Amino acid sequence: MKVNDPVLALVIEKIRSTINEDWIQDIEIERSTRFNDDLEIESIEFIKIANAIQQHYGARLDVAGWLSGKGIHELIALSVGDLSDYVTAALAREG
Repeated sequence: MKVNDPVLALVIEKIRSTINEDWIQDIEIERSTRFNDDLEIESIEFIKIANAIQQHYGARLDVAGWLSGKGIHELIALSVGDLSDYVTAALAREG
């Protein structure tokens, strides 16, 4: 699947490279894909993904700060698109 949004494409690439298992390469990941329900990614794996994205973009992001403002139900329902939207908004603020 071709992704036209460069931030979304990077988030998906970081998910695949961080998990680095055969099953993650074979499934379709899109904006609506949820980390918990669809990918069954554990919190430590999510932290590794977030760190990889943070390293790519540098100090312009505060993924931990963004996540700390979310309730447990929001965290459980977090989607790839939610993370991509956060990154896009944070980069736009930096201008």
